[in-house]
Amino acid sequence: MRIITLNVNGIRSAAKKGLFIWLPRQNADVVCLQEVKAQETDLTEAMRAPRGFHGYFNCAEKKGYAGVALYCRRAPDRVHTGFGSKEHDDEGRYLQADFGPLSIVSVYLPSGTAGPHRQASKYRFMDHFFPVLNKLRGDGRDYILCGDWNIAHKEIDLKNWKSNQKNSGFLPEERAWLTRVFDELGWVDVFRSLNDKPDQYTWWSNRGQAYAKNVGWRIDYQIGTPGIAGKAEKEKIYKDKKFSDHSPLIMDYGYTL
Repeated sequence: MRIITLNVNGIRSAAKKGLFIWLPRQNADVVCLQEVKAQETDLTEAMRAPRGFHGYFNCAEKKGYAGVALYCRRAPDRVHTGFGSKEHDDEGRYLQADFGPLSIVSVYLPSGTAGPHRQASKYRFMDHFFPVLNKLRGDGRDYILCGDWNIAHKEIDLKNWKSNQKNSGFLPEERAWLTRVFDELGWVDVFRSLNDKPDQYTWWSNRGQAYAKNVGWRIDYQIGTPGIAGKAEKEKIYKDKKFSDHSPLIMDYGYTL
């Protein structure tokens, strides 16, 4: 089973950069997109359901903003939209597909970089989402939560950690929350279970030559329950072609969907 997650920073923009030429060639079973920045009526047929995929969307009420999507080779048994927080469900931040005993989620946490009001929204998301994560962890199903969590967990997860300790995405409160997700609730950072090397980033600022110099952040994750996380076999951050300011995170699991 191959799962790809990517923050497209605008699905129409990513399409112009060749995403939908590249995607059908990747042999993915499920593709999770974040920040689609569109309504379904704005999309071409190839964007709604690329060749060989069933497409599902949870778009923000606000046009041109946020939103998540799932492309699935096999039609899911069920699809769930939102996680019960009206503020964030209206922004299209959670979409879940169930396949037998496994659920795959595309999730997009708010960014706090636009100012204190957005950081406050991010903290509200974290407060609402933690008990949801606890409930999911205990319901007997396996889960893989894919997406842009907008938090670099540890110093190894961003290049300039010393100068970013007071910036959204690497604040002590955010990092401590993610530590609780892993250590207290027992979720697994699947990429890090396979790759403990430095300089593994999924997002780069458009300022300077951040991408060329690999001055980045690892803020895109596949976070799993222990059973399915233990089946992870291969990881890759795809950088051969650039579709947005994020790179696709590709994970292969010893599991048949």
